[in-house]
Amino acid sequence: MNIIQFLIDFVLHIDVHLAEFIAAYGTLTYALLFGIIFIETGLVFTPFLPGDSLLFVAGAFAALKSLNLFVLLPLLMAAAILGDTANYWIGHYLGEKIVANPRMPINRKHLDKTHKFFEKYGGKTIIMARFVPIIRTFAPFVAGAGSMTYGKFLFYNVVGGCLWVAVGTVAGYFFGNIPIIKDNFTLFILGIIFVSFIPMIIPVLRGLFKKKKVGDVVKS
Repeated sequence: MNIIQFLIDFVLHIDVHLAEFIAAYGTLTYALLFGIIFIETGLVFTPFLPGDSLLFVAGAFAALKSLNLFVLLPLLMAAAILGDTANYWIGHYLGEKIVANPRMPINRKHLDKTHKFFEKYGGKTIIMARFVPIIRTFAPFVAGAGSMTYGKFLFYNVVGGCLWVAVGTVAGYFFGNIPIIKDNFTLFILGIIFVSFIPMIIPVLRGLFKKKKVGDVVKS
């Protein structure tokens, strides 16, 4: 199984893999969760990691007493805040060099979409981006590479990180073990992924609609 197949399998069956890890390593699971959240938010090269679904599944296991909710919340909030902080400073000091290097695995379209988020929402982008895959990883990098001061960034970072972790984990805690969700978990994860991408899909659809409307006007 190559790395791409493994990642797809891990995301779609994250409940199974996390259960196996908890059974095998116990409290080391907290370190794994911290690491995944930190890396997903802290490295501009890893936007593919399953942040939203991981929070939900961790909350579901907390409801089963396999994990402790009151350990998870502050731990993962810290991971999210520290991850964005690291990404900000990477963007601040190395942003131009990384973007300019053709060997760096960064999709230019993702950067452009993140810039559009900043143009539309300003500093609130840091909070809103927490709930949008890919944009979540690129937003702090763009903020650091741009003109946002660290003091302003830190405020939005803390608010966004705490809100994102709390919503995702608590939702999993209360709803993750409902039979219809538990028995159809792969479909539910796909649903989470789809809903998370809606803020990115809507502007694209609007753009296509406007182009079609302009084309119809020109033809008439």
